[in-house]
Amino acid sequence: MKINNVKLNCRTNNVITTDPQEYTLFVFRSAAMISSGGAERRCPAGYAVIFTGKQAPEIRPAENGSVKYEMIGFKPSVPDLQYAASMHVPYGTPVPVMDKVLVSNSLRTIKARIGTEEKYSLEIMEIAMRTILLTLYGEYFDDIREQQMQLPKLAQLNELRARIYDDPTKEWDTDKICRELCISRTYFHRLYLAAFGVTCRQDVIESRLIQAADLLAHTDMSVSSVAEKCGYESESYFMRQFRQHRGCTPSEFRKRCTEEKEPAAADENLLKTLKKRFT
Repeated sequence: MKINNVKLNCRTNNVITTDPQEYTLFVFRSAAMISSGGAERRCPAGYAVIFTGKQAPEIRPAENGSVKYEMIGFKPSVPDLQYAASMHVPYGTPVPVMDKVLVSNSLRTIKARIGTEEKYSLEIMEIAMRTILLTLYGEYFDDIREQQMQLPKLAQLNELRARIYDDPTKEWDTDKICRELCISRTYFHRLYLAAFGVTCRQDVIESRLIQAADLLAHTDMSVSSVAEKCGYESESYFMRQFRQHRGCTPSEFRKRCTEEKEPAAADENLLKTLKKRFT
């Protein structure tokens, strides 16, 4: 996830628009009128909403005065979108902020870290963003999970998903899976998406990329060998898919992992030296 912009304690009398190239999270401290897709709705104070770039909302004060709000503009990666899909995030629909303190603290954590080069800043911002999502959509997600528990074939689908992540290099044939479950392809895709918020194909890709990232970080295997090991017949396709889902090439990912290891190794060597000197 790339966070491009954070604004806190904002107030304006003007119409607010968003960047069509990014997603935008608003937390409203006052009521606002939201126009999007030809429809207009009132958003009460104490509510939050996430818009995709395509929704292109226009936001203005609900009453005479100003709109008070906080916002984050961000570009989610494919895994981020999968995570949001698994929670069934209703884009464009305001939801109440149940824990205002936690959301406020998470926003401030992101604001403090954005643009800095401090260690683990990106990871901390991502955790803070996911905390916001869980806080806003946790109860909504729980309701969805209750509905999921009533899905047919749920036990078999859970077992299938576990097998996919346990054996990512296997060639997962949809027709064979459907024969095992005794259902049609269309019904299988519908059930899988309803159960997990992502498609079976997306899970297969993610499982392979997780294995690829582990090999890149912890072995000296060439990129082509990693691609082959993870079930890719084409190195260029693997590189393109890795970049799309991870935001960098396999080589850039490996370099980043190496750079992160070097300070840790230096710290470990320093500790060993100090122990020898003072013990």
